[in-house]
Amino acid sequence: MIVEQIDKPIFHTVGEVADELGRECYAVGGYVRDLFLRRESKDIDFVTVGNGIEVARAVGRRMRGAHVAVFKNFGTAQVKSRGTELEFVGARRESYKRDSRKPIVEDGTLDDDLARRDFTINAMAVCVNAGRFGELIDKYNGMADLRDGLIRTPLDPDITFSDDPLRMMRAIRFATQLGFTIVEDTFNAICRNAGRISIISRERVADELMKIMRSRRPSRGWELLLKSGLLKLIFPELAALRGVEVVKGVGHKDNFYHTLAVLDNVAERSDNVWLRWGALLHDIAKPVTKRFDQQLGWTFHGHNAVGAKMIPRIFRKMKLPMNEHMKYVQKLVDLHMRPIALVEDEVTDSAVRRLLFDAGDDIDDLMILCSADITSKNREKVERFRANYELVKQKMVELEERDRIRNFQPPVNGLEVMETFGLGECREVGVIKERIKNAILDGEIPNDHAAARDLMLRFAASELGLTPAIPETASASSDPSDRSDKSDGSDEAEA
Repeated sequence: MIVEQIDKPIFHTVGEVADELGRECYAVGGYVRDLFLRRESKDIDFVTVGNGIEVARAVGRRMRGAHVAVFKNFGTAQVKSRGTELEFVGARRESYKRDSRKPIVEDGTLDDDLARRDFTINAMAVCVNAGRFGELIDKYNGMADLRDGLIRTPLDPDITFSDDPLRMMRAIRFATQLGFTIVEDTFNAICRNAGRISIISRERVADELMKIMRSRRPSRGWELLLKSGLLKLIFPELAALRGVEVVKGVGHKDNFYHTLAVLDNVAERSDNVWLRWGALLHDIAKPVTKRFDQQLGWTFHGHNAVGAKMIPRIFRKMKLPMNEHMKYVQKLVDLHMRPIALVEDEVTDSAVRRLLFDAGDDIDDLMILCSADITSKNREKVERFRANYELVKQKMVELEERDRIRNFQPPVNGLEVMETFGLGECREVGVIKERIKNAILDGEIPNDHAAARDLMLRFAASELGLTPAIPETASASSDPSDRSDKSDGSDEAEA
């Protein structure tokens, strides 16, 4: 079976080059694992007994249009050709200093090389030399662990994880991605060595967390991180959600496991990893807003707004991107209670317009999150909420078709206000714009220029004592849509 799976020109080419140089050469690691799991992979790692860079250069000369990159400090080389990336390294043995995950590397045998790998399922090799083409080397029974769905280390797990603590994150990530079980002695070693994660860069940890979040059921990874003791070290704010407090016989739900349920609900409906982060963080401020009220019981007032303020600090600390993705997650956390409030209260046109305006193009994702947030075991309650959600969504469609609220800009902009009343940048410009926006959102006037301008003139005269600087007959026809310059010079002055 293996021979058939690697019976491809690339493997024969590498094998022929290795034979010409008199080198043993093997495909190793994740590519071999994925062969048996029938997972697509375009990156292939090769180990040669001897100089891997020399083999890489020879392979690059043989393959038309290939690009070879050599990394002498690491003893590795890459060959890129037609969307496939090959990495070559000489077989080696490694040793570590306690304060670093960077190994001291020496030349070694194939056995040395396989022994240094993180897990048995990644410690298999397939020979590509012509005389042994397709021969599987499986010294640590990786095939058996693949069949049984197990994650274990080839050697003593305490040494494996102490040497390179990132392997603890990788164990949990593989268990999550593949749906495998970490064997007991390996998992216990993660628990014992959790503190070693402190020598790993936040960027490397974030990379593993992103892979967990892209998994089919990401909750499994976060639960393993909690149980291993890693979560409180890498993400204490999330670990703080765990637990139930009881006062006078009244308890609240375990917000950690509620969060994981919401995360999986979102993952079933969307591959958007940032929407998944929004689900993971939607209740992040509950521990700091939790209060017990004699009449109301447990409350978490304002946890959405407090949570939104926490997002930039969390992203910065965890080395997640401080860009539009962070702002998107922040918006979801801030707004996630709004649709629920609409479901529980009367669904007014004004409230729906405001939600459409504030959520903008993210409204559909917000509704996915809020629907996923319904995790009650009370079937009648869940059905009632879902029915009301459908009502809210239908009203959104109707109002958007009629009023064009999503991402709308007030039809009278700051420049027109200033020109009309002969004003510079000042507070009054912002007050007028806000009055027009609220009037449209509340359904007091339609979302069009004529109605907005009429309101501007009336409001400015009655509330601010302003009159047009030029005769209204001359200015009333000046719809801003006819202007070449639509910039709003008042925006920065409104605050």
